[in-house]
Amino acid sequence: MFNIGDTVTVLDDSFNGKVKGFKADMVIVETEEGFDLEFNAKELIKISDTSVLQNFGAQSMQSILKDKELPKKRSFVKQKKSKKDEFVLEVDLHIEKLVPNKRGMSNYDILTLQSDTAKRQLDFAIRNRMPKVVFIHGVGEGVLKAELDFLLGRYDNVTFQDADYKKYGLGATEVYIKQNPNR
Repeated sequence: MFNIGDTVTVLDDSFNGKVKGFKADMVIVETEEGFDLEFNAKELIKISDTSVLQNFGAQSMQSILKDKELPKKRSFVKQKKSKKDEFVLEVDLHIEKLVPNKRGMSNYDILTLQSDTAKRQLDFAIRNRMPKVVFIHGVGEGVLKAELDFLLGRYDNVTFQDADYKKYGLGATEVYIKQNPNR
């Protein structure tokens, strides 16, 4: 199938070479960089082989070889992010998101867990200097929202309002954290 001196390319790699010899059922190929490597004949294609061209139909050997080339490195241009692209911590306070099973929990237990989670997440956001947190509380009867408003009112460095209606509907509160530069 191959003769010494044939120019070949390796199927699953990105280099070419010339057949230098044979060893058992392996083909010894000298790469363009001068290294001798052994390959199984099934891993090689003779570059001037016309039967290969027939197998690939109208696709030319040049396009096949071009596909095998290593991809060119992309240049990355760092873009400034606008305020809208900042990370926003979203905390879903629905009980189904907080515990795997709410069976056996009273309404008081559920509300306590939800408000403790909100406090813990808000403290985390303040510690990590996050500018904004969205608490998703749902519409319901408004008990959790009232509890959340009471909790947020105890913080001097936060302001809050209903979150974006288009994104969250009526059941979310957006909290803005005023960062203290003296910290």
